[in-house]
Amino acid sequence: MTDKTGWWRSAAIYQVYIRSFADGNGDGVGDLAGVRARLDHLADLGIDAIWFTPWYPSPMDDGGYDVADFRDIEPLFGTLAEAEELIAEAHARGIRVIIDIVPNHCSDEHHWFRAALDAGPGSPERQRFWFRPGRGSDGSEPPNNWKSRFGGSAWTRVPDGEWYLHLYSSRQPDFNWDNPEIRAEFEDVLRFWFDRGVDGFRIDVADGLVKDPRLPDVDDGDETPFSDQEGLHEIYRSWRKIADSYPGERVLVGEMWLPDMSRAARYLRRDELHSAFNFDFLVCPWDCARFRDVVTRTLRAHDEVGAPAAWVLSNHDVTRHVTRYGRQGDTGFSFANRLHELPVDRELGTRRARAAALLTLALPGGLYVYQGEELGLWEVLDIPDELRQDPVWARTNGADPGRDGCRVPIPWSGEEPPFGFGSGGTWLPQPAEWKAYTAEAEAADPESMLSLYRDGLRIRRELPAGPLEWLSLGEEVLAFRTGPDFTFALNFSDAPVPLPDGEILLASGPVGRALPTDTAVWLRS
Repeated sequence: MTDKTGWWRSAAIYQVYIRSFADGNGDGVGDLAGVRARLDHLADLGIDAIWFTPWYPSPMDDGGYDVADFRDIEPLFGTLAEAEELIAEAHARGIRVIIDIVPNHCSDEHHWFRAALDAGPGSPERQRFWFRPGRGSDGSEPPNNWKSRFGGSAWTRVPDGEWYLHLYSSRQPDFNWDNPEIRAEFEDVLRFWFDRGVDGFRIDVADGLVKDPRLPDVDDGDETPFSDQEGLHEIYRSWRKIADSYPGERVLVGEMWLPDMSRAARYLRRDELHSAFNFDFLVCPWDCARFRDVVTRTLRAHDEVGAPAAWVLSNHDVTRHVTRYGRQGDTGFSFANRLHELPVDRELGTRRARAAALLTLALPGGLYVYQGEELGLWEVLDIPDELRQDPVWARTNGADPGRDGCRVPIPWSGEEPPFGFGSGGTWLPQPAEWKAYTAEAEAADPESMLSLYRDGLRIRRELPAGPLEWLSLGEEVLAFRTGPDFTFALNFSDAPVPLPDGEILLASGPVGRALPTDTAVWLRS
């Protein structure tokens, strides 16, 4: 699936959540030394780039997305020199490096926010954030009714009586992007890391930087005043100019949870972002018609702006898809209800996850693989309450179990925890059953999930990069061509269906003359 017009258009990108990838110093927390020691695993997997979640200095209130310094490395993870060495070592293996940038907010320990607290109402320091007086006769009510995405009010009051906005944790104050100082700061941050060799940025909350300055009240579920504001396009055009000024096709990738796919595609015009995650695909339940509709709408919206689609099944914020697809009931995903109470058939979820992997790998465009996905890991649902660390859990008083279950450290080798993660323990507990799911165990098994991903990524490089043409093989069979001699088919029905003609290149499970239920196949005709 080679595309000579830009490496990013068809890239397979692997997401590393550093805290949970590999521990190099034995303190139970993943770090850059651990990543460097496991780079050969990623090279052998066959990915084109790594996307690192935030590696900046942070109090870790939100797993690093509360950034205290955008130009350094969190000491838990290592040093700036180690990051530069990691970038060089990845490049030596032909692997590009994309890092998170978090422009919507910072940590309450960032020096700008500390200065704003000290400076008081009306000061230039407070203009970098959204400080406002409260409502009511004594200002004791928040400036508006906005809710934090982590639960509770989006406003916190400070001792002098003013309130500041935080769409996430109260320890993550939102920047005021109407202030030119913020814009200049982040343009400089981009250059700082591009100068150190990074190949791109994944932009956290890319749809949320600009707010309606009127700060109007909203109805439940309405995010219009703080999402998808027109002023964003000017910001990303300026960022694109910076990216294009560097050699080697540096890229900008947006994280945007927008309900209208055509609105999201507007950010992918040729002078803005290069790519954006396809979350409609990620949240889609296990349903043939729904998948076909999502793929069709995605390709149409992206074709209109000349951008590639970017397919993703799981990430560090959502329930792992082995668990979602195995649920007895709703197999989709929603932040409003993670459905952790539903029974899960893990064998069924794994079978469907294998088929979904081949679907994702066969679709035109790029894709993302979340760490552990290639091992077939599931959501850990039974983490003891006292060990949970996600602020979502705390801010909802336990109503939302949060994201810890998809962030449990990766099993690498051995028969018992910490499964080669490091010489110490792990910051979240690993299931004992993962002894059969270590990278070491799966590398020796040609039928494992790891072998499926390795084979799929290898073969994918040779697949034709043509337009998708739907095939009619039955109402419950998702089938298409992406070239004159490549056919994909996935059977969603509850009975085997005739196998299309052609040589089998790869299958997600055993295939005879018929294609079994919840099984996908790649064919060369």
